[in-house]
Amino acid sequence: MKEVCVITGGGSGMGLAAAKYMSKDKIIIISGRTLSKLEGAVNELKELGFEAYAHTCDTSDRVSVKLLAEYAASLGEIKNVINAAGLSPAMADSEKLIRVNALGTVYINREFAKKMYCGSVIVDVSSNSAYVLPRFLMRKKVYDLADTDEELFVKKLVKRSNLAKSDYEKSGFAYAMSKKFVIWYAQKCAYELGERGIRVCSLSPGLIATDMGNKEAKEGGDMLKYTAENRMGTPEELGYAIATVADERNGYLAGVDVLVDGGATNGKMFQ
Repeated sequence: MKEVCVITGGGSGMGLAAAKYMSKDKIIIISGRTLSKLEGAVNELKELGFEAYAHTCDTSDRVSVKLLAEYAASLGEIKNVINAAGLSPAMADSEKLIRVNALGTVYINREFAKKMYCGSVIVDVSSNSAYVLPRFLMRKKVYDLADTDEELFVKKLVKRSNLAKSDYEKSGFAYAMSKKFVIWYAQKCAYELGERGIRVCSLSPGLIATDMGNKEAKEGGDMLKYTAENRMGTPEELGYAIATVADERNGYLAGVDVLVDGGATNGKMFQ
């Protein structure tokens, strides 16, 4: 049976870049919302010698995620899941950000775990924006609601995001909270799924020169002055980092967040 690697948000940017660093012995499934974009990515991969397929999926819809997991399992053994699907503050309002970024992580981790076996890995992509969120806002009781009462979970996070003033600031606040949740939830899953030999961790990029990253450069570009090299990251750099973390041979890397932001988070102490 062939091994399968699934990448959500893989139609472009760092998701597609990560696919290009995966083993050509594996079937690559590229997932996203726009089929034409996915087909373009698949064609790129096929030209490079990969066996690749496109499958549309809205990660904020649990049924859609379940169908993606079932499709992946029908092609072989799911070995690697890279959850790179997500929206940034310039792309959606607070509620949509929380549903895609936070609940999408819940759906991916839970539905794919049902189809995965010992020696497999899930990598949830977060953001270094999670590191600017005050710790008092990270409340386990609220985060636990994502598994027990999704609507109340969304309602509480949206209410907190509304503490900000402008619409963009509200979305930015919701984005940071959703990405903080991604880190927390990946860690939670690491300890729950570790008993079955499924490794889970997260990875937090900084500002990356993708279509999404460029949309945020005006508001978030201030962080670049804290990076060690005073620049944005490239999709290829992040793709390699993600693929490395997702490699099943990296078997002792679990329950942690890998911060790949050019030093921006830690750079403030040296300015």
